[in-house]
Order: sequence, then C-alpha cells, then structure tokens
Amino acid sequence: MKDLFRGAGYLLQGFSLLRKPGLRRFVLMPLLINVLLFAGLIGWAYGWVDGYSRAMLAGLPDWLYWLRYIVVPVFVLTSLVVIFYGFSILANLIAAPFNGLLAEAVEKHLAGAELQGDWRQLLRDILPGILSELRKLLYFALRAIPLLLLLLIPLVNVAASVLWVLFSAWMMTVQYMDYPMANHHLFFSEQRARLRKRPMLAWSFGGLVMLCTLVPVVNFVVMPAAVAGATAIWVREKGLQQAA
Repeated sequence: MKDLFRGAGYLLQGFSLLRKPGLRRFVLMPLLINVLLFAGLIGWAYGWVDGYSRAMLAGLPDWLYWLRYIVVPVFVLTSLVVIFYGFSILANLIAAPFNGLLAEAVEKHLAGAELQGDWRQLLRDILPGILSELRKLLYFALRAIPLLLLLLIPLVNVAASVLWVLFSAWMMTVQYMDYPMANHHLFFSEQRARLRKRPMLAWSFGGLVMLCTLVPVVNFVVMPAAVAGATAIWVREKGLQQAA
C-alpha cells in the first residue's frame, strides 16, 4: 500500500525538479504547448459540460429527479476527465520530442550519468518507436471505446466511471513513463510488463496527474512535471526492476 503514496510523491518531486536551474530550458517548450492547448480548452470544456448537465436534468421525469444527486456529479466528473485526458494525449503527441529531451536531462540530473547510445541507435529505434505508439493507440482504443459506451447508460455509468478513472490513471502513467523508458530503448510491451509489477504506484502517480489536469493553472505545468516525475520513478525505482 505504500506505493499509493510513493506514486503521488513522485509527481510532487516532478514539480520540484522543474525549478532546477539546469532543467528550466528543457521545460519551456512543453510548458508553452500545454498552456496554449489548455487555455483554449478550459472555457469550452466547462461550458459544454454545464450545458449538457442542464439538458440531462431537464430530461429526467419528476419521479426520478432524485437521481440528479448521483448521475449529474458522476457525469460532470467523468466528462471532464475524458475531455482533459483527450487533450493531454494531444499535448503529449505534439510535445513528444521535447518531453524526451526533458526526460533525458532530468535523468542526468538525478543519476549524474550520461545516457548510452548514439545517432545510429536513435535511427534503429525510429521504427520500433512508431510501432510502439500504434500498439499504444490500439490498446487504448480497444478498452476506452467500450467504457465510453457504458458511460452513456444511466446507473451503469456509475460503475463504468470508476473503471474509466482507473484505466485513465493507468494510461497516464504509461504515457509519461514512455519518455524515460524509450530513452533506454524500451517500448510499449516492455513498459507495460514493468509497470504491472507496481500497479498501485502506477495508479497513484497517474491518478494525481489526471487530477492535476482538472485544476486551473496547475494543468498548465502538469505535463513537464509528470515527465520529470516519471523519470524520477525510473531512476529511483531502478527502472521498475529488470524484466525476467
């Protein structure tokens, strides 16, 4: 159970690492991308959720009106998580090259060692990296689409919301752990194998990242902080141990 606190603690370390003088220049581009995307998203997201919640309430018959205390809060929270998670994926796709550089810089800062590899190795990793991203998208779609459909069913969406939150937290961790792991030529299948050994750590880290995306202002800096925190996990947990 201590991993529930360790995962969250690594994200807090990530926020602290962003202030280190040697790392600030690597934070600028991911931060700028996140600010531009989330600044445009916030007003639209809250407006859409509020409007749809009102429409949902208007459609409830009088004898079921008591459900507003259950269905509407679940709908609002889940909708915001889905929307902000989707934009986090977009932000990470755009900022991926810069996040990889940030992860490398954070690892050097924490471990005091240069990463091994050269341009030939980087070229060899391009195709595996692309295939890894495609597998990641397929893995996400095959699980997200059924969950999203369940979220549309009244009452069932209460249980589905819990599953969606757990799945989203897992995917957040997978997304951000990808940067330090890919720097060591470990791709999607190996990443999942190592993270499955520490599920509580993965859920707590990803869950706090997801929560931070819902908090105004904090969501502007959560992406580089999550990259730094994931890299701290890689270094402090010894790469989540070598796979057998």
